[in-house]
Amino acid sequence: MPLKTNAAKKKAAKNQSKKKLKPSKALTIKKATPKKKAIVKKAVKKAIKKALAPKKAIKIVSKKEKIVIVDKLAKESIEKAQSLKRTRKTQKKPIVTLPPPPKVEVSNYPKNKVKNILVSQPKPAENEKNPYLELAKRHPINVNFRQFIRVQGLTAQEFRLQRVDILEHGAVILTSKLAVDHYFRICNEMRVTVPESMKYFCINEQTAYYLQKYIQYRKRKIFFGHGTIIDLVDVIRKNKNEKFLLPASDVQKEQIVDFLDEVKISFTKATFYKTVAADLSDIKTLADIDILVFFTPVGIKSLKHNFPNFKQGNTRIAAFGYSTAQTVQALGYRLDIFAPNPQNPSMTGALDAYIKEANKR
Repeated sequence: MPLKTNAAKKKAAKNQSKKKLKPSKALTIKKATPKKKAIVKKAVKKAIKKALAPKKAIKIVSKKEKIVIVDKLAKESIEKAQSLKRTRKTQKKPIVTLPPPPKVEVSNYPKNKVKNILVSQPKPAENEKNPYLELAKRHPINVNFRQFIRVQGLTAQEFRLQRVDILEHGAVILTSKLAVDHYFRICNEMRVTVPESMKYFCINEQTAYYLQKYIQYRKRKIFFGHGTIIDLVDVIRKNKNEKFLLPASDVQKEQIVDFLDEVKISFTKATFYKTVAADLSDIKTLADIDILVFFTPVGIKSLKHNFPNFKQGNTRIAAFGYSTAQTVQALGYRLDIFAPNPQNPSMTGALDAYIKEANKR
């Protein structure tokens, strides 16, 4: 029997150790083919999809009709989606609304025939279109004009008493051509050079274009509304970091101040000019006037100042604005016509309606 070499002995010992570790039943692991892998993957996906899908309650009403009722969950989700419509996300700006003024009571004095009207405004130019002259054409009446007030600008010394630094403000709100004139007049008298960076917020387009008298329009930042300060709410909010200056008269409408407070911006109200009673000594009597038309409280005060013994009688008084109407009643006069009102937003509209009723006889 041939002798085993050392190498053979080692090999035999290795085989014997393997046999001891080998289990009684041999497990054979077969490698999956690419085809089987794809089938298993597809089956797993299908199982996951089926597990995640909402359970459908299928009910066959009739085999012939084959009507299938969709599951309740799906219906509820559709109804919920329809009720909660997708809304566009927009930043809604808060609407500025000022409290309405108190109601004005108008007298029930008999509407006698109207022939003569005196409007407390300057006489318009010959070629100028005026609603009061057009009113005279529609009705057989005479319309005369006479200004009951006059504007008097403050001197530089009087303005300094208010301790207002014009250059401390980066924006100015201009409500009329008078405000424009007196703003630049005071700046000139006080030797204040208005910087080109100054922003101008005008109540209407006419006031904005009037600025060309003092500045180069195209090179400045000028904004304007359509007749009310509320039209400027958006541009004022965009410039809320600026400090605003409001050149005003001594009888400035408080509604503008209320608006600026509502918007919550930093502003200074400064008096640049004042309104005083005009001299009406050339008018001997008002007895032949059927309607006196006023637009400011100062105009009513001028009537009281120039005609202290005036008795209203058959003369009717028309007032525009709540403050004017309140002054009429406070001074003991009778208020017969008031504007603006829900039916007539303008004074000419209110007069037209009154004259139609008074002269229809």
